Amino acid sequence: MIEHPFHPEISRIDDLLQITPLRLETGISRLPSGCLVVAVRTDLHGCTGRMLDWWFKFFETTQHIKWWHPHDHVEHRGWDKHWKKGESYIGASIRAVESLADIPPVAAQLKFHDPRELFDAEQLDLAFAQKRASAAVYARIGFGEHIALDANGDPQDGQMIHLARDTPFGCVLRSRFLLGQSSAQPAVDLPDELGLGLLRHCYSEFTYLSRFLPSLYYGEHANGEAAPLPW
Repeated sequence: MIEHPFHPEISRIDDLLQITPLRLETGISRLPSGCLVVAVRTDLHGCTGRMLDWWFKFFETTQHIKWWHPHDHVEHRGWDKHWKKGESYIGASIRAVESLADIPPVAAQLKFHDPRELFDAEQLDLAFAQKRASAAVYARIGFGEHIALDANGDPQDGQMIHLARDTPFGCVLRSRFLLGQSSAQPAVDLPDELGLGLLRHCYSEFTYLSRFLPSLYYGEHANGEAAPLPW
């Protein structure tokens, strides 16, 4: 399990695997430690979890991330050698520059992990088998030009999970962020406005993504899937 779990009174991570409503679907909450939890639910019409997972194996340029969020995404600074285009992003790190709504651009670094490091592995596998989950993207995150990394190369500022579940209209995406883990005074260093800016950013970027991802996915013949004929 992770060193700093999400607070059980706010959102136990394995609860995300249930399809019933949670106490916090979209909003922010402050932990006793002062860290921020940011929750976002986004409906991705016409998309599937397989499309979302594929996107992280596909995008690799500043143009691509500007498609993803035309306002907030500024620069793609590259994947490291562990990223395998079209195959895998687990274990890979990415650097970029982006804004959070009204918050000015800042450098960011993410390192992606197997989501089974975060969830109970048996519960996650069962959720996939029962179609309560269709994609899970988990990363450690850091912000700034000089990001503190641990011995494994993981940013220490926070964590991020995007969990998709396919529906008749597309898929539901539940996103959770835990911010402030590396700060001695997270309640001071991370005001509520930052969490609310991240909420707006996340909701907007995945809404934008949903508007072009299906066409791109089928146009690239991703996963060998044929586009459904409209007529």
